[in-house]
Amino acid sequence: MSPRPKRTTQVRNLQEAIKETAWKQIAEFGAAALALRAIARELKITAPAIYNYFPNRDALVTALIVDAFASLADAQLESLTAIPEQDHAERLRALGCAYHSWAVAYPERYQLIFGTPIAGYIAPEEITMPVAARSLAILVGVLQSAHAVGKLRTDAAYEMSPQLKAMIGTWQQARGPADEQVLFLALVIWGQVHGLVSAEIGHQFPPFITDADEVYFHALELLIAQYIPEAI
Repeated sequence: MSPRPKRTTQVRNLQEAIKETAWKQIAEFGAAALALRAIARELKITAPAIYNYFPNRDALVTALIVDAFASLADAQLESLTAIPEQDHAERLRALGCAYHSWAVAYPERYQLIFGTPIAGYIAPEEITMPVAARSLAILVGVLQSAHAVGKLRTDAAYEMSPQLKAMIGTWQQARGPADEQVLFLALVIWGQVHGLVSAEIGHQFPPFITDADEVYFHALELLIAQYIPEAI
């Protein structure tokens, strides 16, 4: 008498269920431990059912990265909806707050796209770069609008090196018209914000910093005062 076949569970919207289970695994064990068979066991489905959507772990990781970048960009774009376009300082403040809020709410997503690389995984740039560029493009747009009406302090008197101008020029060609000083400031502002958020999520602040939010939001106000001062 042959054994009964194992019963599997029918999961509605299986593709999304796989990704949600993957996020739970990443939150609990880290991205490096992500395994398709473990996800199948959690969902009580067969491994081939997952392979219909994601043929291997790397394909799933890529899908998670795309979703994470899209979620971050959506959160930043939404933060601007109620703020007048001429209120440049408030729009920059909203972006900074949205970036922090999203990262704190979804630390596993933030660390997947900005944290330690997964051994053996190489993100396919043709898939991940377009969506990764969205949130930075939103910041560039806010800064460019301020620059267009003389409200952005760029310190253009400090000339870029030829190497830096070449790199920014490559970015200009890829994204469309934008002032090179604006693009450079977008990188600088993102780098400062990213560093503080990464330190908070990674618990890297010294022990006497008992409220990392206070550090972040004070630094954000300094950034706004530096680059969009009311006196201009």
